[in-house]
Amino acid sequence: MVSADTEFKRPLIVRPMQKYYSFLYHPVETILRVIAGLALVTHGWHKIIDPFGDIGLVERLGFYPGVLWSPALAVTEFFGGMLIAIGLLTRPAAFAAMFVLLVTAFFHWIVRAEGYMGAEKSILWAAIMLFFTIRGGNRHSIDARLGREF
Repeated sequence: MVSADTEFKRPLIVRPMQKYYSFLYHPVETILRVIAGLALVTHGWHKIIDPFGDIGLVERLGFYPGVLWSPALAVTEFFGGMLIAIGLLTRPAAFAAMFVLLVTAFFHWIVRAEGYMGAEKSILWAAIMLFFTIRGGNRHSIDARLGREF
């Protein structure tokens, strides 16, 4: 894992800011992870209440059988979001969420023909999930407390 001390070895234009950047390096990453995870939980809430409600949607996207993929979508968003927020199995949960978000980007851009404007949020969220797929949960996570990461 990259430490804040090694990250800020290059000279800064405003040198007094280095101590603030170093101090906030890990907490800000944690805040981003928690917010991203909770946003997924919120987005997946209606899906977990009715896990078979998106059968038609997932089948229109080519994911058959919908009876399998609709609950998988609900579980990925709701429980995956919880795992990301608390930093437990962060990498696999973020990878699964990234996959879902890339599919939604495809759905908005290609299937619904909305182009970049329709896919923009999904692309941004997929990039955030890519970040946590690579970086993991950081020092403020259950993964770190367990001393092992996926």
